Amino acid sequence: MRFKIHVLVMVVMVATVVCLPSLTFAAQGTATFYTPPYVPSSCYGFQDNGVMIAAASDVIWGNRAACGRKYRVKCTGATNQGISQPCKGNSVVVKIVDYCPPGCHGTIDLSKEAFTVIANPDAGKIKIEYTQV
Repeated sequence: MRFKIHVLVMVVMVATVVCLPSLTFAAQGTATFYTPPYVPSSCYGFQDNGVMIAAASDVIWGNRAACGRKYRVKCTGATNQGISQPCKGNSVVVKIVDYCPPGCHGTIDLSKEAFTVIANPDAGKIKIEYTQV
């Protein structure tokens, strides 16, 4: 009987370890926004990818590996003194279509339309959590 309980405990522990990698934790960074025209883009040239798009900074760019990835982005707070509560409480899913070159002021440079879903654009730059979806 004791052996069966020990085996059961081991099975539960292994199952827990196997399932842990499937949990995703949000990374933290900052977001800014850019305005149209959104084409051409570094990833897709003149292909129109709609407006729920973003440009990736070096933090996630990975030498074009980020092209086509989708990220869920949520505003978590202000980065400046201008707008103390910029967040709207929403999240947005964006597709990486472009590169935000060195000197980029955010981890992710959202289209203005995507930024507006999650925050007041008057903030200009916000703190975010983001996860790949």
